[in-house]
This record gives sequence, C-alpha cells and structure tokens, in this order.
Amino acid sequence: MSEAPVHPAVRELVEAINVGDRPRFLSALTPDATLSDDGTQQDLEEWIDREIFTVNGHLDVAEQDADGLSLIARYRNDTWGEMRTRWRFTIVDGKIGEIATGQA
Repeated sequence: MSEAPVHPAVRELVEAINVGDRPRFLSALTPDATLSDDGTQQDLEEWIDREIFTVNGHLDVAEQDADGLSLIARYRNDTWGEMRTRWRFTIVDGKIGEIATGQA
C-alpha cells in the first residue's frame, strides 16, 4: 500500500508524477533545482522527460522518514519496469531545491 508523503512539497511532486503533469512537477521546484541519480548529477528537465513524463512514471511511497524528506518507493515506468528506489529532497523556501534519487 502506498503512503502519502507527509511533506507538502514532496506530496505535490509525487502527485504530479503520478498524474503525468510536467508543469505541476516543475512548479513544485525552485528555479535552480538540481537532480542526481545514483550520485551522478543530471540535467533535470532531460531526466524527468526521459525517466518520468514520456514513459508513464509512477511512484508509490513504501516508507518515509518523519519529516517526509527521505522516501523509499516502488517506482515504475515503461522503460525499466518497477524498481525499489530512494528519494531525498532538500527544501528551500517551501519548494524542492534538490532531488537525489537512485536504486535502494
């Protein structure tokens, strides 16, 4: 069963992923937000298009820490199928300034 993220900015981002709403996803981020995947810095917009929005990405939260800024999730898309992933977020002025993701 999927949990709703407890942090409002993270919840907004996860909901945007799950309904395929790229503008909503980007509005949850700071203008200079960054993203790393398995420790490698990525071009955020290229990565979200390749890994989320052109391949039906979907994220189900399995576990989260108390503040909701670190998640373990079942993530799936049409390219890779389903995998266990870790997501960590840094919040700046109520928006997500950094996303670090990778296999868990």
